[in-house]
Amino acid sequence: MSRAFLALGGNVGDSRAVLDRAVALICAEPDVHLLARSSDYRTAPWGVTDQAPFINLCIAVETSLSPHALLSRAHAVERTLGRDRTQEQRWGPRTCDIDIVAYDDVSLDDEDLMLPHPRLFERAFVLVPLAEIAPDLILAGTRISDAAARFAHEKIEKLPPR
Repeated sequence: MSRAFLALGGNVGDSRAVLDRAVALICAEPDVHLLARSSDYRTAPWGVTDQAPFINLCIAVETSLSPHALLSRAHAVERTLGRDRTQEQRWGPRTCDIDIVAYDDVSLDDEDLMLPHPRLFERAFVLVPLAEIAPDLILAGTRISDAAARFAHEKIEKLPPR
């Protein structure tokens, strides 16, 4: 079994409910087991800033799926939850976005998947929730808690549990 970290976010509809459903769907089969889930965070949009705030979270899973099979599962969950990647603006509004942040110590760079995620260290909305569940995780030679601390000035609101 391998350990993977995924980042989830959305800003269309009831994002917290959609992301709850996304986590359940990702882990619905015995080949993916949820190990940890961060709190939900309200964050400013990234890339295209003229849109509603996002809700973001990270999960840690144990899986027997390969990285590409896990990505296929993530994309299937996105589609189930109403995302159509062919009809959306890059970094624009979306019901659900699921990215694989890391998969064991795998380094991968192909047209479908890059691991660790290539923009991980630019995104407070990933680093802060990831640091909540895996502060001592080291990716690309950097401890996640140290990387998240660089974004202490960012406006990221930890939401209360529901």
